[in-house]
Amino acid sequence: MGEKDKDDGISMKSGGFKYQNRKKLSQRELNAMHPTQRSKYLAYEDPPKEATEAIASSKKRVLDISKKEVEETRTENQVDMEKDKHNQLIGQLKAAEARNRLRVMRLRYQANRAQEVKHLISCQPSAIKAVRLQAMVPHVPDKNSPSDTLDKLERTRVETLLEDERGLTIDRDLS
Repeated sequence: MGEKDKDDGISMKSGGFKYQNRKKLSQRELNAMHPTQRSKYLAYEDPPKEATEAIASSKKRVLDISKKEVEETRTENQVDMEKDKHNQLIGQLKAAEARNRLRVMRLRYQANRAQEVKHLISCQPSAIKAVRLQAMVPHVPDKNSPSDTLDKLERTRVETLLEDERGLTIDRDLS
Protein backbone atom coordinates (compact mmCIF):
# COMPACT_ATOMS: atom_id res chain seq x y z
CA MET A 1 0.00 0.00 0.00
CA GLY A 2 2.54 2.53 -0.89
CA GLU A 3 3.45 4.03 -4.20
CA LYS A 4 0.81 2.29 -6.25
CA ASP A 5 -2.11 3.63 -4.19
CA LYS A 6 -0.80 7.17 -4.38
CA ASP A 7 -0.36 6.90 -8.12
CA ASP A 8 -3.98 5.83 -8.59
CA GLY A 9 -5.18 8.88 -6.66
CA ILE A 10 -6.77 6.83 -3.88
CA SER A 11 -5.52 6.63 -0.31
CA MET A 12 -6.75 4.70 2.70
CA LYS A 13 -7.69 6.87 5.63
CA SER A 14 -9.51 5.64 8.73
CA GLY A 15 -10.98 2.58 7.07
CA GLY A 16 -12.48 4.36 4.02
CA PHE A 17 -11.36 5.62 0.66
CA LYS A 18 -10.53 9.23 0.13
CA TYR A 19 -10.13 10.51 -3.38
CA GLN A 20 -7.14 12.74 -4.11
CA ASN A 21 -5.90 14.60 -7.14
CA ARG A 22 -3.28 12.73 -9.20
CA LYS A 23 -1.03 15.66 -9.79
CA LYS A 24 -0.10 18.32 -7.32
CA LEU A 25 -0.39 21.88 -8.52
CA SER A 26 1.63 24.77 -7.22
CA GLN A 27 -0.02 27.86 -5.77
CA ARG A 28 0.76 29.86 -8.95
CA GLU A 29 -0.91 27.20 -11.18
CA LEU A 30 -3.86 27.07 -8.81
CA ASN A 31 -4.33 30.86 -8.91
CA ALA A 32 -4.12 30.82 -12.71
CA MET A 33 -7.00 28.34 -13.02
CA HIS A 34 -10.59 29.34 -13.78
CA PRO A 35 -12.66 29.54 -10.52
CA THR A 36 -14.84 26.60 -11.50
CA GLN A 37 -11.85 24.37 -12.25
CA ARG A 38 -10.15 25.58 -9.06
CA SER A 39 -13.17 24.63 -6.92
CA LYS A 40 -13.30 21.18 -8.54
CA TYR A 41 -9.59 20.69 -7.90
CA LEU A 42 -9.80 21.87 -4.27
CA ALA A 43 -12.78 19.60 -3.62
CA TYR A 44 -10.42 16.63 -3.67
CA GLU A 45 -7.65 18.22 -1.62
CA ASP A 46 -7.27 18.22 2.14
CA PRO A 47 -8.60 21.47 3.58
CA PRO A 48 -6.05 23.93 5.00
CA LYS A 49 -5.20 23.87 8.71
CA GLU A 50 -7.32 26.96 9.49
CA ALA A 51 -10.36 25.42 7.80
CA THR A 52 -9.88 22.15 9.67
CA GLU A 53 -9.67 24.01 12.97
CA ALA A 54 -12.74 26.08 12.11
CA ILE A 55 -14.69 22.92 11.24
CA ALA A 56 -13.65 21.28 14.51
CA SER A 57 -14.60 24.33 16.56
CA SER A 58 -17.99 24.65 14.84
CA LYS A 59 -18.69 20.94 15.45
CA LYS A 60 -17.76 21.47 19.10
CA ARG A 61 -20.14 24.45 19.35
CA VAL A 62 -22.95 22.44 17.78
CA LEU A 63 -22.36 19.59 20.23
CA ASP A 64 -22.29 21.99 23.17
CA ILE A 65 -25.54 23.63 22.07
CA SER A 66 -27.22 20.26 21.56
CA LYS A 67 -26.07 19.13 25.03
CA LYS A 68 -27.46 22.33 26.56
CA GLU A 69 -30.79 21.79 24.77
CA VAL A 70 -30.95 18.20 26.03
CA GLU A 71 -30.27 19.40 29.58
CA GLU A 72 -32.91 22.13 29.29
CA THR A 73 -35.51 19.71 27.97
CA ARG A 74 -34.63 17.25 30.73
CA THR A 75 -35.11 19.91 33.42
CA GLU A 76 -38.30 21.12 31.72
CA ASN A 77 -39.60 17.54 31.67
CA GLN A 78 -38.82 17.19 35.37
CA VAL A 79 -40.64 20.45 36.09
CA ASP A 80 -43.58 19.31 33.96
CA MET A 81 -43.71 15.98 35.80
CA GLU A 82 -43.69 17.81 39.14
CA LYS A 83 -46.49 20.09 37.92
CA ASP A 84 -48.51 17.07 36.77
CA LYS A 85 -48.05 15.37 40.14
CA HIS A 86 -49.05 18.59 41.90
CA ASN A 87 -52.14 19.01 39.70
CA GLN A 88 -53.12 15.38 40.27
CA LEU A 89 -52.78 15.82 44.03
CA ILE A 90 -54.88 19.00 43.93
CA GLY A 91 -57.49 17.16 41.88
CA GLN A 92 -57.63 14.36 44.43
CA LEU A 93 -57.98 16.87 47.27
CA LYS A 94 -60.81 18.68 45.47
CA ALA A 95 -62.59 15.38 44.83
CA ALA A 96 -62.26 14.44 48.51
CA GLU A 97 -63.65 17.84 49.54
CA ALA A 98 -66.59 17.40 47.15
CA ARG A 99 -67.32 13.93 48.56
CA ASN A 100 -67.17 15.34 52.08
CA ARG A 101 -69.57 18.16 51.17
CA LEU A 102 -72.00 15.64 49.68
CA ARG A 103 -71.77 13.46 52.80
CA VAL A 104 -72.43 16.44 55.07
CA MET A 105 -75.40 17.52 52.94
CA ARG A 106 -76.81 13.97 52.97
CA LEU A 107 -76.45 13.76 56.78
CA ARG A 108 -78.09 17.17 57.19
CA TYR A 109 -80.99 16.12 54.94
CA GLN A 110 -81.48 12.87 56.85
CA ALA A 111 -81.41 14.71 60.19
CA ASN A 112 -83.94 17.28 58.95
CA ARG A 113 -86.17 14.52 57.55
CA ALA A 114 -86.02 12.56 60.82
CA GLN A 115 -86.87 15.71 62.78
CA GLU A 116 -89.82 16.45 60.47
CA VAL A 117 -91.14 12.88 60.78
CA LYS A 118 -90.88 13.08 64.58
CA HIS A 119 -92.74 16.38 64.50
CA LEU A 120 -95.50 14.90 62.29
CA ILE A 121 -95.83 11.93 64.62
CA SER A 122 -96.05 14.14 67.69
CA CYS A 123 -98.71 16.33 66.06
CA GLN A 124 -101.16 13.45 65.42
CA PRO A 125 -104.54 13.90 67.12
CA SER A 126 -104.58 10.41 68.63
CA ALA A 127 -101.95 7.99 69.85
CA ILE A 128 -103.16 5.29 67.48
CA LYS A 129 -102.68 7.55 64.47
CA ALA A 130 -99.23 8.45 65.78
CA VAL A 131 -98.29 4.78 66.13
CA ARG A 132 -99.63 4.02 62.63
CA LEU A 133 -97.64 6.88 61.13
CA GLN A 134 -94.56 5.84 63.04
CA ALA A 135 -94.89 2.28 61.72
CA MET A 136 -95.41 3.45 58.15
CA VAL A 137 -92.81 6.23 58.01
CA PRO A 138 -89.60 5.44 59.87
CA HIS A 139 -87.43 8.23 61.25
CA VAL A 140 -84.31 7.00 59.48
CA PRO A 141 -84.52 5.22 56.10
CA ASP A 142 -83.57 1.56 56.34
CA LYS A 143 -80.27 0.99 54.56
CA ASN A 144 -80.87 -2.73 54.16
CA SER A 145 -84.04 -2.32 52.13
CA PRO A 146 -84.30 1.09 50.51
CA SER A 147 -87.03 -0.14 48.15
CA ASP A 148 -90.66 -0.89 48.95
CA THR A 149 -91.04 -4.26 50.70
CA LEU A 150 -94.85 -4.40 50.65
CA ASP A 151 -96.67 -6.51 48.10
CA LYS A 152 -100.08 -5.55 46.65
CA LEU A 153 -102.18 -7.25 49.35
CA GLU A 154 -100.16 -5.76 52.21
CA ARG A 155 -100.29 -2.35 50.57
CA THR A 156 -104.11 -2.44 50.31
CA ARG A 157 -104.36 -3.47 54.01
CA VAL A 158 -102.06 -0.60 55.04
CA GLU A 159 -104.02 1.89 52.93
CA THR A 160 -107.27 0.63 54.47
CA LEU A 161 -105.85 1.16 57.94
CA LEU A 162 -104.65 4.65 57.07
CA GLU A 163 -107.99 5.65 55.53
CA ASP A 164 -109.96 4.46 58.57
CA GLU A 165 -110.52 7.74 60.37
CA ARG A 166 -113.06 6.47 62.90
CA GLY A 167 -110.92 3.52 63.97
CA LEU A 168 -113.48 0.89 62.99
CA THR A 169 -110.88 -1.50 61.65
CA ILE A 170 -108.73 -1.64 64.76
CA ASP A 171 -111.44 -1.10 67.44
CA ARG A 172 -112.86 -4.51 68.14
CA ASP A 173 -114.90 -5.33 71.11
CA LEU A 174 -113.92 -8.72 72.30
CA SER A 175 -116.17 -8.59 75.35
